[in-house]
Amino acid sequence: MPAFNTISNEKLFRLLGTPACPAIIDVRPDDVSRLVPGAIRRSHLDVARWAPRLEGRSAVIAGQKGGELSQGVAALLRHQGVAAEALEGGVSGWAAAGLPTVPAAILPPRDADGRTLWVTRARPKVDRIACPWLIRRFVDPGALFLFVPPADVPGVAERFQAAPFDIEGEGVFWSHRGELCTFDTMVAEFGLGEMEALQRLAVIVRGADTARPELAPQAAGLLAVSLGLSRMYADDLAQLDAGMPVYDALYRWCRDAVEETHDWVSHQPRQTVRA
Repeated sequence: MPAFNTISNEKLFRLLGTPACPAIIDVRPDDVSRLVPGAIRRSHLDVARWAPRLEGRSAVIAGQKGGELSQGVAALLRHQGVAAEALEGGVSGWAAAGLPTVPAAILPPRDADGRTLWVTRARPKVDRIACPWLIRRFVDPGALFLFVPPADVPGVAERFQAAPFDIEGEGVFWSHRGELCTFDTMVAEFGLGEMEALQRLAVIVRGADTARPELAPQAAGLLAVSLGLSRMYADDLAQLDAGMPVYDALYRWCRDAVEETHDWVSHQPRQTVRA
């Protein structure tokens, strides 16, 4: 049973990747090498400056061991109307429980608001919606995505310190590797490869993105939905917003519902047998 105003590792892990996940704020004062998935780095010395951005939301504060630093920040945030809890055991406890962590050094530079910036080709279909979903749900909830003409991706990446993804080119790190698509690359490099639900989802995305629907029964359906969305939206950011719930639903199916069936018989009310 977690202490008062704390959240257990298990509960937070269940919230990861879902729209209901609280903001995760890492307040460790030293340079860190690995982060709880989705965590944003903030200083405990200027809580008053960044707290207003969380007003009306819930937050989990991650210190090193879940002691006075995280508890103090959580208490300050509650004065700002933020439903804040400390992560029980801190990041040390999270890692000791064998839960995934994201390597900080692999992420692109953050802007003044702590957001990462990514750039890819315009008119996304599968990978270029799946990857932003993964980043926003497991790496950086505030990440910004620039959709530009293919020829302009390298120049935009250089000028704006954005990470190019899902594009061919020398030195492009976030892209296809052999038979794997960019989503596969990101799942592995972000340290999320041991999450069974993401393993399942990666196969579906790969099948849809690389014209191999035989990889998973759901791949053809994902491709159909993705192509339909691309026809519905001329604005790539609007398409991304519409695509987020698609991947939210697929992720929850991969995590919680793969054994569930749906047919007319299985959903009939149970018949009462009268003597």
